Amino acid sequence: MLVDLARQEAVTWRNRALLLFDRVAMPVAVCDVYGAVLLANPAMAAECGTTPGRLRGRDVLELFSPREATQVERIAEALRLRHRSRYQVSVRWRAPGGAERYGELTADPVSDTVEETPALLVMLRVDGEHEARSTPPAERVTPAEARILALLAAGATTARAARETGLTTDGVTYHLRRLSSRWHAANRTELVARAYALGVLAPGVWPPEVSAAEPG
Repeated sequence: MLVDLARQEAVTWRNRALLLFDRVAMPVAVCDVYGAVLLANPAMAAECGTTPGRLRGRDVLELFSPREATQVERIAEALRLRHRSRYQVSVRWRAPGGAERYGELTADPVSDTVEETPALLVMLRVDGEHEARSTPPAERVTPAEARILALLAAGATTARAARETGLTTDGVTYHLRRLSSRWHAANRTELVARAYALGVLAPGVWPPEVSAAEPG
């Protein structure tokens, strides 16, 4: 009988704690020692544009990216050694509306005994945000101009660019002069840099290629 009463009282207090947890305005989550979300309140889920149930099992440091990787390494080492300090990590994340927010995650190890592997009570403080910026459309160039720019980015000379495009060297020079005038580029190096910045050439690709947004 006493055991049943104790269990009933424990369930009652658990339900009250969960109700309070859900009503806290600050984003809060409980994670395991590896950072996987065990429980999250609606405020935390709202920062990720989802519901509390869908956050379960997600890595909190994938949801909120640390601004310095060394912070996380120090915390992981401290937890491995069972240190029970409060840990703080500067983070940034993408809000549901597209704006980039930044703030601080605070993690407190909690457990019933010192020997038990702790869980982490994680709280998020929002410090501010940078407005979402729409990506400007790629600068429109002709297929010949785009091909010449890709060849220049790969180190081609005017003569080689002429052979590859079927133009004369004067034709290649004509296109380059037009582009330099339009983009206010002082030399070919700057011209290629502008082509990447304006989205004409695809970033992170070798050999250089025309962006998919450009006509082929």
